[in-house]
Amino acid sequence: MVVGSVLVTGGTGYIGSFTALALLEADYKVVIVDNLRNSSEEVVNRIELICGKRPVFYKVDINDEEALDKVFSEHPDIDNVIHFAALKAVGESGEIPLEYYRVNVGGSISLLRSMTKHNVTNIVFSSSATVYGDATRFPNMIPIPEHCPIGPTNTYGRTKSTVEGMITDHIEAQRNNAKKAGKTDGGKWNAALLRYFNPAGAHPSGIMGENPLGVPYNLLPLLAQVAIGKREKLLIFGDDYKSKDGTAIRDYIHVLDLAKGHEVALKYLRENQPGVKAWNLGTGKGSTVFEMVKAFSNVVGRDLPYEVAPRRHGDVLDLTANPTLANEELKWKTRLTLEDACADLWKWTENNPEGYAQQPPKEFVDALKRA
Repeated sequence: MVVGSVLVTGGTGYIGSFTALALLEADYKVVIVDNLRNSSEEVVNRIELICGKRPVFYKVDINDEEALDKVFSEHPDIDNVIHFAALKAVGESGEIPLEYYRVNVGGSISLLRSMTKHNVTNIVFSSSATVYGDATRFPNMIPIPEHCPIGPTNTYGRTKSTVEGMITDHIEAQRNNAKKAGKTDGGKWNAALLRYFNPAGAHPSGIMGENPLGVPYNLLPLLAQVAIGKREKLLIFGDDYKSKDGTAIRDYIHVLDLAKGHEVALKYLRENQPGVKAWNLGTGKGSTVFEMVKAFSNVVGRDLPYEVAPRRHGDVLDLTANPTLANEELKWKTRLTLEDACADLWKWTENNPEGYAQQPPKEFVDALKRA
């Protein structure tokens, strides 16, 4: 019994693919659009291997409104969108800001216009904790609650906060326009703005994980590449922060917990029609970079080499979530630990050094078939 139909933009990327998997396991029909700029179509096969269901896939650029129209026309049952498609590297965003605005903001405009034409009224937006900027500038804002003022300190964060504002304006306008026209169905327009912190980990089966093309931008995948010898050492950006060991503090959340958060947020929109809601998805527990290096080194079984480099522009001291609102309203909380994330990531990386460019290990596939 299919409970609904979802378009997942950026659905072959890291978090998008795990969310597509979670949606299929929750009995949604899933249609993925992705331009494969930083991902692989092979993940569609891995999703099917794990859950026995295959998402529909289109190679489509989020800026191509005509192509999006065609997808919606071919799947008129789509009534929800989960929107991941974006460029996502903080450092790179400061080097090519117009490209980040073109893709992240321009692509979201194309998507919202196409959704509106096809009367698709629920959107879950993959936002980011970077929209808060440096929350330590306010008293009592760590861990960060949703009412913390928005104030991103880098281009990537500014594109995300811009899209949040745009979605909010759009949903409110659709609701108001319906009211003015004397319609009673304005409540069908809803949005969830999901602000999350640092996704980590891989599928415990060992056949699905993060597969960045080129240099990864996140700490754990970089550490994993050091562990398998693809990189000589890890660069740690800054050891002069006001933390217990001088390195920046982040909230690491297992990608399986994060994917579940998207599924339950969509369910909340469909059942409660709340208008626009923002939720933090995180563990509420901050870890320093040095703590993460130690945790991953423990799983690997040896110390991994690193070098301290200057801070990156736009980085802040502490991005730890206060997830109380999501815990209470979505009845969602993280189940998996930092150690789980490290162990799952290492199983994936050690056994799939070439990521999706190689066949999955036969014993892992056989274990899935027996399960």
